[in-house]
Amino acid sequence: MKLLHIDSAITGDGSVSRQVTADIVKRLVESNGSIEVTHRDLAADPLGHFTLADLPGPSGTTPVLDEFLASDVIVIGAPMYNFTVPSQLKSWIDRILVAGKTFSYSETGPVGLVGDKRVIIAIARGGFYGADTPSAANEHLQTYLTGVFGFIGIKPEFIVAEGVMVGPEHREAALAGAGQTILALAA
Repeated sequence: MKLLHIDSAITGDGSVSRQVTADIVKRLVESNGSIEVTHRDLAADPLGHFTLADLPGPSGTTPVLDEFLASDVIVIGAPMYNFTVPSQLKSWIDRILVAGKTFSYSETGPVGLVGDKRVIIAIARGGFYGADTPSAANEHLQTYLTGVFGFIGIKPEFIVAEGVMVGPEHREAALAGAGQTILALAA
């Protein structure tokens, strides 16, 4: 089994999403020692803005797309930056949404082609943006990722750490809640 671990936070060791993805990967590896892990750090090794040159050529693939397609499980760290995904993560997403490879169009609409993958997304939000909060209308991270992965046939799992910038006690509570969800993850 192949696991692709994606981190996109620019805050290094202080990142909540990085801490949560590391804990998720650790839990999955402990549950299944035969998992082969590949780590891609989109902040340390950015892909750059998506351009025409990044489209798949005659072979129909790219290294990023091949890495995604070869993975059974994808663990993604997605901090909320200005109400949505970091640009580093958006550049990676642009490279995996490829017509004919991860989705196709039909007379009835788009069809996802990679529903056999498990995607676990660690979301970190500085404030409170859940459905029952006054700022819910500004939440464009989880909703975007649900739509993106749904488009290619995947129903992602989310582990959310919310309110991490409100204060140290909120950060610890968010990490503890995320930890409990991670313990309940099926291998």
